[in-house]
Amino acid sequence: MGDERALASWLLAERRAIEAALARALGARRPAAASAEAEALRRLRSYAVAALVHGAQASPALDGVAAEPARVEPLLRAWLDACAEVAGSRAAAVRAALEPALARFAHALRGSEGARRAGGVPVRSSRRAVPAAIDRVADPFLAIETDTGRIADANPAAAALLGARREEIVGRSAFDFVPEACREALWSELDAVAEAGEARRFATRLCAPDGRPIALDARATRWSTRQRTLALLVARPTDEGDAPLA
Repeated sequence: MGDERALASWLLAERRAIEAALARALGARRPAAASAEAEALRRLRSYAVAALVHGAQASPALDGVAAEPARVEPLLRAWLDACAEVAGSRAAAVRAALEPALARFAHALRGSEGARRAGGVPVRSSRRAVPAAIDRVADPFLAIETDTGRIADANPAAAALLGARREEIVGRSAFDFVPEACREALWSELDAVAEAGEARRFATRLCAPDGRPIALDARATRWSTRQRTLALLVARPTDEGDAPLA
């Protein structure tokens, strides 16, 4: 399999294949895209790459993960099995390389504040997540936390698009405004922004609180601080026929 950096690159390149193998293995047990268990799996994927590149000094980012370890740990093993399946003849080497990261992640999850208060809600900050200059952006703009899916910031155009005040959408899950059929595809786009640093352009839908569907042409880029990684999403409403929607 090569060195650990090569394995990290392989995990990123094969992300979709691993997700597909995991979905097949879990079947009906697959967690919903916006669930705490699915969030923990996304954190594991990001941590596994960081641990391979940086070694034991990399720490799992578990802020805001309110998942019960007993429900998550079987999913972590299933993810490792999916990696091994995709690796084929290199399965044993992949397992051996990823086992330490998996064990550290599971240990950190068991001791996390979120595990102790599973179902708790993190305290919101009143500070702007990104510079207030976004308010002058004409197109709808959302800053979305890539690990939780929460809306960290929004401009007036985004609030107007959704027919709500900015204060009513900041702090909520972006997936509260995304139809169920589009959620998995949007999570995949956020993962690509967070894990590979890719600038993305894609079509998706939102759903306003009044039930009005909104077709969008979206562009997303990564913006990172020491505390978190955001997907900066600029969206332009389109006609339904302009592009195939995720």
